[in-house]
Amino acid sequence: MDELLFQRSYTLAAIKEILPSFWACAKYARIFAFHGEMGAGKTTFIRELCDYLGVEDAVSSPTFALINEYHFHQEGRDRTIYHMDWYRLRDTEESVNAGMEDALNDPDAYCFVEWAEKATALLPRPHLRVEIKVKDILERKMSVYLIS
Repeated sequence: MDELLFQRSYTLAAIKEILPSFWACAKYARIFAFHGEMGAGKTTFIRELCDYLGVEDAVSSPTFALINEYHFHQEGRDRTIYHMDWYRLRDTEESVNAGMEDALNDPDAYCFVEWAEKATALLPRPHLRVEIKVKDILERKMSVYLIS
C-alpha cells in the first residue's frame, strides 16, 4: 500500500527551502524513484539535494552514462549515491546488463533513479516514489510516497 509521506509546492528558485523537510522524512529510505515529465525538474531537484547533503562532486544528468556515482559524509562515514537515469533503457534486461541491479542492492548506498518507470520490476521494496508535477512554468508540486 502506498503511503503519502510528504507533499509540497515550490518554485524552482526556492527548492533549497523544502530540502530540510524533504530529507527529514526521506533520509531513512535508500531508493528514490523520481517520476515527472521531461523538464519537470527531476535532475535539478537531485542536484540541489546532493548539494544539501554535502556532495562535492559535480552533479549532472546521467542520461548518456546511465549511472553517476557521488560521495558525501554522513554521521562520520563516507556514503555513496548512485544517480541513475533510465530514460534511454529499452527494458529491465538492459538495465540489469548496465549494472543497475548491483547499485540498487548495495545496502550502504542511496539510489536516485530518474525515469524509474522504464524498469519498475528492478525497484526493491520498500522505496520512495517521488512525483514532481509541473503546475506552471516556475512552480512544481512534489508528492513523496512510501511504496511497500
